[in-house]
Amino acid sequence: MTFTFVTLFPNLIKFYFQDSILKKAINENIVSIDFYNPRDFSSDKHKKVDDTLCGGGAGQLMFPQPLFDTLETIKNKYQDAYIIFPLASAKPFNQNDAIRLAKKKNIVLVSGRYEGIDERVIEKFADEVFSIGDYILTGGELPSLVMADSISRNINGVLGNLDSLNDESYNNLATNRKMLLEAPSFTKPINFRNLLVPSELLKGNHDKIRGLKNKMSLCKTKYYRP
Repeated sequence: MTFTFVTLFPNLIKFYFQDSILKKAINENIVSIDFYNPRDFSSDKHKKVDDTLCGGGAGQLMFPQPLFDTLETIKNKYQDAYIIFPLASAKPFNQNDAIRLAKKKNIVLVSGRYEGIDERVIEKFADEVFSIGDYILTGGELPSLVMADSISRNINGVLGNLDSLNDESYNNLATNRKMLLEAPSFTKPINFRNLLVPSELLKGNHDKIRGLKNKMSLCKTKYYRP
């Protein structure tokens, strides 16, 4: 899988791949990353990429030419490029999307800045658009990272143990089960400052453990997602 990030600020993204699981995935050639800066494609002599909004309004908007040239260059390089725009006004990104997109070979994540991106760029190039939540950020870099991380961990070989995915929150969406949040987890010591691990988890009866975890998932889901 190749993730190509289109961003004015590649250093905001590069650091995330320098440690932990994603660094290992890159070293093992399971994941690769690529960067394109629209400013490098601007025909403006000052390498400008933004302008005022038509019809008035506060702020600046990324105008079409640099992004058109950037994305056309990427599509020429990656014939199967799948282009995603993180947008505040889009459908929510969820675990099913992460699992589905993990089967792609080349994903392009386009990070907007300022007041966003001229709609003509999105209409021309977007294969999908996603929101990671009902709030506003200063740019698309964080949503791009969130989606890249979520997609990556569903690629075969990225996680050392695929069983790690099985009981996570939202992962049961993919198996058509009712959506449940992940049950609480515990580790040693069994007694920490008089706070005890539930005894049923210590007895080795896997059917009862599954039953307890299911009950805890239901309770957690009813509380946080009534």
